[in-house]
Amino acid sequence: MIETVKNKIGFGAAPLGNMFRDIAEQEALATVEAAWTEGIRYFDAAPFYGAGLAEERLGEVLSQKNRDDFILSTKVGRLVEEEHEEKSGLFEFGHQKKVTTDFSADATKRSIEDSLRRLKTDRLDFVFIHDTSRDFYGDEWVSLFDQARRGAFKVLSQLKEEGVIKGWGLGVNSTEPIELALDMEESTPNISLAATQYTLLKHERALQRMLPRSEAQGGKIVVGGPFNSGALLGGDHFDYAEIPQEIKERVTTLNEIAGRHDVSLKAAALQFSTAHPAVAAVIPGSSRPERIREDLDSINAEIPAAFWQELREQKLVSAEVPLPA
Repeated sequence: MIETVKNKIGFGAAPLGNMFRDIAEQEALATVEAAWTEGIRYFDAAPFYGAGLAEERLGEVLSQKNRDDFILSTKVGRLVEEEHEEKSGLFEFGHQKKVTTDFSADATKRSIEDSLRRLKTDRLDFVFIHDTSRDFYGDEWVSLFDQARRGAFKVLSQLKEEGVIKGWGLGVNSTEPIELALDMEESTPNISLAATQYTLLKHERALQRMLPRSEAQGGKIVVGGPFNSGALLGGDHFDYAEIPQEIKERVTTLNEIAGRHDVSLKAAALQFSTAHPAVAAVIPGSSRPERIREDLDSINAEIPAAFWQELREQKLVSAEVPLPA
């Protein structure tokens, strides 16, 4: 079903959880409504996004639509508790609720039930196991991955076998956990979400390892964070942290080349990420209604072959990447 996503573009709901800024409720709801109006029919969320806030906002709008008309995915691995907790970091403006990490079977079942309630729906299409990776948990990620293997993997595999969900996998900001899961003989995922890993700014490891392995097994990858937290579009963050100088310089070079060919970097980024045959969809996040039409125009924009050729000549993209036709 994921292959039916129009133009391979969906909606990433992380910004709806007040990521980086406090977003007015009506602005958030209007953004989801704009996505629907413009024809987007794949929506991805997670309990972690604003401690349930993103799911609640998404559910508020999507509960008014025909459930058979859209694809919905969320994540497990974190439980939102009612206990108050002061927030900082990515979602300091989200709900001030405690979020606990738990990849066990019981927690996975509870997480799905909680998400269904917040999303105001009776079913999910895809479920991703969230952030079992080094960037969040350091060396502890290996033991958490093992907990997920013994818990969440088995629960989600069973739900898929029973037809309750259409697919499951990892939802991470790295490629290593996805590669590890694809190498397992039991409970193998059929779709995973890799954020910030197959983009104009960073794609070598994904191209050499994750994408070929997924493709060989008939699996699919959803690309999240195609702009690397806004760095590619002139933002102050790269992969959810402060942008390093070397990335700023790379973006400057990309902008210079794009300018020579009259190409939008947003268009190049979206079309680059969706050109690989293993990629099912790209899900740029947005919290402003006007950005939705901009994203759709970008993914359909004409980009001259000379632009891609210059990127290859400058070694800004790998010689092996599948480029947009």
